[in-house]
Amino acid sequence: MHIRAGADQRAVRQLHHDPGDRPLITIWEVTRACALVCRHCRADAQTRADPRQLTTEQGKALLDDIAGFGKPYPIVVLTGGDPFERPDLAELVRYGTALGLHVALSPSVTPRLTPDVLAELRAAGAVAMSLSLDGAVAETHDSFRGVPGVFEDTLRAARWVKEAGFRLQVNTTVTQGNVHELPDVLRTVIDLGASLWSVFFLVPTGRGTALTPLTAPEVEDVLHWMHDVSDLVAVKATEAPHYRRVAIQRARGDHAELGELYRRLTAATASLRQGRTEQLRRPRPPIDVNSGRGFAFIDHLGDVYPSGFLPQRCGNVTEQGFRELYRTDPLLLSLRDASAFHGPCGTCEFREVCGGSRSHAYAVTGDVLGSDPTCVYVTAS
Repeated sequence: MHIRAGADQRAVRQLHHDPGDRPLITIWEVTRACALVCRHCRADAQTRADPRQLTTEQGKALLDDIAGFGKPYPIVVLTGGDPFERPDLAELVRYGTALGLHVALSPSVTPRLTPDVLAELRAAGAVAMSLSLDGAVAETHDSFRGVPGVFEDTLRAARWVKEAGFRLQVNTTVTQGNVHELPDVLRTVIDLGASLWSVFFLVPTGRGTALTPLTAPEVEDVLHWMHDVSDLVAVKATEAPHYRRVAIQRARGDHAELGELYRRLTAATASLRQGRTEQLRRPRPPIDVNSGRGFAFIDHLGDVYPSGFLPQRCGNVTEQGFRELYRTDPLLLSLRDASAFHGPCGTCEFREVCGGSRSHAYAVTGDVLGSDPTCVYVTAS
């Protein structure tokens, strides 16, 4: 599908550069070490750092390579595990910033996250930080994180992040166990003053295989609800690229058959609009990026993947430059060719602007080019 002029064009943001030439976002997992034991951890993080993780000098060489893409530079997100477990984190942030890169951080909420450390990283040049909030109450969130007390610690850390001058993003992984709490999580996100709320649709990989993801109709209900509340806070659907299809359908005024979950979420959110008329914002259209197409993931060893949730290795940055891998790897090239997709995703009218979650397709079917089982539009077609 080609985006039409008018409503379609306004519903989805297009990159101003070729996503096959350079990524918009590069995620670098600087370590697997983490003090938490999150039930849905993609990385199956460990308590100690892997001695084979990229060294400081290898990390700087990687940042040099990323800067070599030229302007507009990819956004670099340093994640883990817990990036705060790396003693050279501020040095890496400072180095990347000096190259002109926009560096963001995605830490775990542990005793390592303190106002002093945040001040040091902000001074080093980091501009944004994301924290996870997987429930509206301590019982839910702490159960996800595997450590009691993390819920209150997260709320306190979010205030510290804002006070230090970072843009705050809140990440929420949605499953059968917490989907009913989304309206109250939204309230908290707004109260914290977050710039962006990223709702992640669980991919059964790593420790996440032990949790129950939403059904395809439930995903559809949540995506339409997210579109409704996008005038309250900027939202992002992670591993649900069909949110772009929803945005286009809503812009066209297309009718959607939605379920009981959508009605419950909508009813629970109605009170949020009371007294906020002047605070409503223009919804932030989703951006046309997908795994391997405008997005790439580099793990702690330097291995490159289309996404952190798609365990199909493309190569290693210590053996072949990241720029070369991103531009020439056969798997990444195939992910950028919607005509290569199999099943309903390959014939869907929205395949060019959506493409389906390659991670969900692979996790459920074993076929990285297969259809996304979390999309009702694909199922219906």
